[in-house]
Formats: sequence, C-alpha cells, structure tokens
Amino acid sequence: MTTHSLCPRARPSHRIFPALLAGLLTLAAPVRAAIPPAENLLPADTLLLVTVPDFGKLREAARQSPQWLLWNDPAMKAFHDKFMARWNEKLVIPLERDLGIKLEDYTDLPQGQLTLAVTQNGWNGSDDPAPGTLLLLDARGKSDVLKTNLAALRKKWADAGRSVRSETVRGIPFSVVSYSSNDIPATLVGIFPRRPPVQELGKENKPAKSGEAVIGQFESLLIVGSSVKVVEPVVARLTGGAVPALADNAVFAADRLAQFRDGPLYYGWLNAKTLFEVLVHIPPPEPNPDAPSPIPPFPWAKVLSASGFTGMKSVSFSYRESRDGSQADLYLSVPESARQGLFKIIAAAPKDANPPSFVPADAVKFWRWRVDGQQSWATLQKMVGDVSPAWLDSLNAGISFFNLAGQQKDPNFDVRKNLIGNLGDDWISYQKPPTGNTLAALNSPPVLFLFNAINPDQAVLTIKNMMPAGSSAESAAAPRQFLGRTIYTLPMSGRGAAAARSLYCATSSGYVALTTDVSMIESFLRSADGKAKPLRETAGFAGAAQHVGGAGNGLLAYENQRETLRAFFTALKNAPPDSRVNPFTALPLGSPGKFFGDWVDFSLLPDFDRVSKYFYFSVTGGGVTTDGLSFKVFAPRPPQLEK
Repeated sequence: MTTHSLCPRARPSHRIFPALLAGLLTLAAPVRAAIPPAENLLPADTLLLVTVPDFGKLREAARQSPQWLLWNDPAMKAFHDKFMARWNEKLVIPLERDLGIKLEDYTDLPQGQLTLAVTQNGWNGSDDPAPGTLLLLDARGKSDVLKTNLAALRKKWADAGRSVRSETVRGIPFSVVSYSSNDIPATLVGIFPRRPPVQELGKENKPAKSGEAVIGQFESLLIVGSSVKVVEPVVARLTGGAVPALADNAVFAADRLAQFRDGPLYYGWLNAKTLFEVLVHIPPPEPNPDAPSPIPPFPWAKVLSASGFTGMKSVSFSYRESRDGSQADLYLSVPESARQGLFKIIAAAPKDANPPSFVPADAVKFWRWRVDGQQSWATLQKMVGDVSPAWLDSLNAGISFFNLAGQQKDPNFDVRKNLIGNLGDDWISYQKPPTGNTLAALNSPPVLFLFNAINPDQAVLTIKNMMPAGSSAESAAAPRQFLGRTIYTLPMSGRGAAAARSLYCATSSGYVALTTDVSMIESFLRSADGKAKPLRETAGFAGAAQHVGGAGNGLLAYENQRETLRAFFTALKNAPPDSRVNPFTALPLGSPGKFFGDWVDFSLLPDFDRVSKYFYFSVTGGGVTTDGLSFKVFAPRPPQLEK
C-alpha cells in the first residue's frame, strides 16, 4: 500500500526533470545577440550614413505602396512585361554571366539593417588618403546562406586567378580582393562606359590606382570595406572594443533624437561641418606654365563660406510610411548664430502660408514662401561681395544698365528704389493643368507668379520700363482694362506673331501678378468676386498640412499628383514614336539612354483613368527654428486604395 501510494507522487518528476534538462541545455547553447544599429557600429569619423534599419520592414511597406501596386496592376501588364523582359535579357542574364553568380541568391539576403557609409579615414581633401567606404548587411536568419555565398565567391575569385588574400581582424577572417577599373563587368561598361583621362599639356597623368574590397562576416552581418583600416572600428565595436562610435558624436546624437527616434523606414545623415571644413582648406590647383588658363580659378572656399555652407553642422533626411500616407523629412542643422548667405535667404518667417482665397481649387501646383524680399536682396549682395568684389561690381553694373534703359522712358526710373525697395514678404505661384495633351503643352503649362509689394502699381511700371530697348512701344500692345484693373502686355522675345511671347502684368489685392498666359491673369483678377472654390477648401488639404507642421511656418506647397501625372501619362502615351521622351536621356551619361531606350514602350501604357486610383496629392511644409531649417513632404494614401 505504501509503495503504491508513492507512485502518483513520483510521476510529476518524469515531466519536471526532462523540462528542466531542456531548459538548461537551452541556456548552455550559444545565443546570438541582435546586431547593433548602424550608429553603434560606425566609427566616430563617419561623414555620410544612409541606412535601412530593418530591410524586411521596408520590403513589406514597399509591397503595399501605391507605386508597387501600380507597377503590378493588370492594366500595366503589357508595359510591365516588356520592360521586365528587356531588363532580364539585357542586364540580369549578362551580368550574372559576367559575375558567375545568380542574383536571386543575393536579393533576399538583406533582412535586418542595410547600411552604406563614408568615413573620413584621415582624408584631408587629397586623393591619398581617400575617404573610406563601408557596407553593412544583416542577413539575420539567412546567415548560413550568406556564409555559403561568400565561400562560393572566394572560390570563384581563386579559380579566376584574382588576387585574394586573407586577413584576420580581432579574430574575424576577411578576404581582401584587389580590383581595378578593368574589373568592371562588361555589361556595366556597356551602360556606363569609362571615359579616357584628359591629358593636360606639360603634365603626366598618374596611373590609375587600384583599390581593394575587404569582405568578411560576423554572425549574420556582412561587412565590406575599402580597406582593413576602414573595417577595423566596426569589428572592434562588434567584439566589445571601446572604440568611439558615431552614436558618441554630439551632433549626430541630437539629430537622431529629433529625427530618427520613431523608427523611419530609412534615413541618412551627413557630417556637414567636417565635410565643408575639409573642402574650404583644399588648396587651389597649381598653375601650369605650359598650359596657362585665361580663366582665374573658381574661388570655391569663398563661395562655400559666403553662401553659408561652412556654418552648417549636419544634414539629415528620413522616410516613413503610416496608415495615413508617406512622409519624407529633410533637416538642415544651421544654428541661427552661424546662419548666413543662402540659408539666411531661404529661412521663411513664421507667417501664414495658406493658399489665399484667390488660388482656385483646380490649381494642380501651388507654393507660398514668406521671406522678406528686401532683406534677401541685401543678404545676396553681401554674399556676392564676400566672394568677389568684382562680382558685386558686375551685379551693380547690371542694375545701372537697367536704370539707364528705363530712364529713357521715365527720368525718375530707379530699380533699387521702385522695385527692390518695394518688395514685401509674400511670394506665391500656382499652376493649372496644361491646355493640351502634347509634350509641348506639358512643357508650358499655365502658371501665375505673384509677389506682394508696398506700392504694387509702381512695381509693375518698373518691370514694364525694365524691358530692353528693342521692346519698344510700337511692338507692345497697349495696356487694357479688365474688371477695373490694368493689364500690361510686355513682349519678351521673337518677332512676328508665331515667334513672339509676351509677359502679362497686373496688380490686385496688394500683389503684382506675372504670367505668360493671359487667361491666368484674367482668372486672378476675376477671383475677387469670390465665386470660385479656393484650393484651401479641397478635401484632405488641411489635414495633410498638419502632417508637415501646419500652414503657419512660412512655407507651404501643394501638388495634385493625380492631375499632373495624368497630363504627363497621356502625353507620353499619345506622342509619336520618334518624339517620345526617353526618361533615361536625362542622365548625365549618354550611353544609358541608348542602352535603355528600347526598354520603355509608352504606347503600351493604359488609359490613365484605369490607374488613376494610385495617385492623389502631396503637401510640402517648411519651418525655421534657432537650431536649423526643416522641410517635410507628406503624401496621403489615395482613398481608393482603402476600399
């Protein structure tokens, strides 16, 4: 009986001991700590950082974005399929052949952070030493795949006879691969050809310097650097070394707290103070007596100083997605005490920047900027004079030329007094949809520009009298009355009805209005009756403005992307094949345009109404504090995508 009564009490031990043993084994097993964020790994001398803290999160957000949904919409299938077929045929397959790899083996590797950074690395403006470059990629659960891929790459390099050596940094093995410009894959050379070096008379070109890539893996983190010296601080931080990190930089720490603490999808940071300190101390090139230049060297140091760039501490940007929409932020850390030049000019006053009631709801673009025109002009003059007194003399000579031309029509004409001294602190522009669906109409949409003036009528007459002597009274139309206001027509260029363009000027409500489309100025003057619905009453506008700081910070802009892209979309689709715009021709190199030119067939685009649901509008705001200038862009998620 006793033995039997103890058996039930013994049974729980059969469950407890295995569970306890399993727990102990779990504790004894090595646990991989999470890879630290970029700012805790990068060295304190980091000049530039661009990072995606969580690539998996970015990938998921991208798949829900309007742009991704548009690209995969069935209506885009013909355009999409042709582009992707050419992409694979002309780029992916040849590049894989050149590199001896499968790109799909690498596209899923970014799971955690993906960081690109540039470090000072002792750089003082010369080529040697050069700034360092770093790439950090966290594969997280795919660390074994990363290890396998790196081993395969090392074998391919060795089999190809490449110069590969091994280095160990604080116990972490690295492969050091030497390379030169001749190692660029042939496929990429076909897109971005190397330009031959320019031979300067009397000087011998230095031989092209080869570089090296230092590649290693710590747990799930891929580390790629431009030298062993560059990767050493990162490895030290990973292995417990007390090396100063970017997070210890006081300027970065302040920006991180203000700009990055809420976890943007990606962000970037520039150490502007260090960068421009180096740039202003780069000595000018030594004169070459064998090839003297008739043009004096450009005074870069004075330009950077006078324009205010040397007063910057940092530049940061970030991008976020939420249920409400997407937002991009840009922040310039320029303390008020060091603010001068361009930054003093663009710093808006904290005043109302809402669209005035005369800006109509059918405007597709609008901006309003509250800066003092007279103060901005004084700052501009000082900036030019600080760079070069000769440049300031040329600026003043230009004003004197206009004064002489204007005094032929009015002896009291004075640009400084009647125009510059007349400027207010309110600048506005708005645009309506193009008048047609051609590329020509797209390139010249109806736009109205306005600025407020102390004496608007005097300002308009000054602009009228500034016109060149060739624009005489006989070639100009007589002023005409419209709803009690005078519209001036000022010829701008060309001769004959076909070539001539005119500038139309008028005043109303304290503003001077300027446009090359007379219908715009007539609509502006007609808006005084209050019958047209104003832009500021557009559904969603006020709420979107709050995402960028509201309308009281002196800068606000709006774009109806649905309508601006409707015009662009339609123009591309309907343009004759030989006149269609190739977007790649805007690149600085000519070959990419030729290479990609037959990838995009705009005739395959669907009618815009089939995909218009992916577009909506965006609002931009700006603000100024004693610490710096901020600019924010917010694009609400298109309502039709929520259905």
